Amino acid sequence: MTQLPPEGPAADAAIATSRDIADVPAIEIVSTAALHLMSSAAVNLGLAEDLPEHVDLDEARTLIEALAGLVTAAAPRLGHYHAAPLRDGLRTLQLAFREASSIEDAPGEGPGERLTGPVLPPRSR
Repeated sequence: MTQLPPEGPAADAAIATSRDIADVPAIEIVSTAALHLMSSAAVNLGLAEDLPEHVDLDEARTLIEALAGLVTAAAPRLGHYHAAPLRDGLRTLQLAFREASSIEDAPGEGPGERLTGPVLPPRSR
């Protein structure tokens, strides 16, 4: 029994979406995913202006870990120009996590640090 492709408005929309996404460069897809992860991690660290009381460090840790994996894996293909801001954002979130957490992770054990190396605050002079 041969299945015919779906027809109708839903099928047309699916085809149009596939065509649209085929036209989007990989750098935009990766950057968009990274920005979503960064934004969500920031909200869960209590850094959102409209939700400063919302803190969920478990969620933030998961999001930062995912961001670290994405940035680490994609950076060689993105080049320095595109990867540097993503790395900076990741480092900022890792430092914010350390600041927000009442339980200190050992160096190299914070969110994403298995992939990025230890992220420690700058020493005060």
